[in-house]
Amino acid sequence: MPASITAVATTGAPAAVGPYSQAVSTGEGSGAIVHVSGQVPLDPTTGALVDGGVRAQAERVLTSIGAILEAAGLGYDDVVKTTVLLTDIADFAAVNDVYARFFTAPVLPARAAFGVAALPLGAAVEIEAVAVRPWAHGPRPRRPTGAARPRSRPVSTARVVLPRFFRRRNRPDGRSR
Repeated sequence: MPASITAVATTGAPAAVGPYSQAVSTGEGSGAIVHVSGQVPLDPTTGALVDGGVRAQAERVLTSIGAILEAAGLGYDDVVKTTVLLTDIADFAAVNDVYARFFTAPVLPARAAFGVAALPLGAAVEIEAVAVRPWAHGPRPRRPTGAARPRSRPVSTARVVLPRFFRRRNRPDGRSR
């Protein structure tokens, strides 16, 4: 059954400033993915860039991501990957301090951080996220490390008869087995 792709929107985060969705979900079932668009530090009520430096901007961005995740029925613990864009990579430590207050699960999301020349509307930080809907009945079952992979179907003991041109005795050089 193909995934049903739907837009996720909330007033708790700034409206999209271009032709894109705040987030897109691949479905409502277990394992469905929610892609949160890159969020810049805009006040959702005024649409203005927040004041107060990179820490305040990071806080606003992560709060917006949380509101979008909540609208999708998820939380920070469901995030599996983030991408952080900074106009000054020297701000990484300050953003990391704020980031650590929002992502506190035992398994933290994978993350990439990049220094960029500029961001939309003069922002100092932008963050995007990918989240996965949890499995309906607790954590997804895992095989122990090194355990044999279960076979999808029984192995057949029937002999396969190949067409004549695949048989070894009819090799192009004329040699047989």
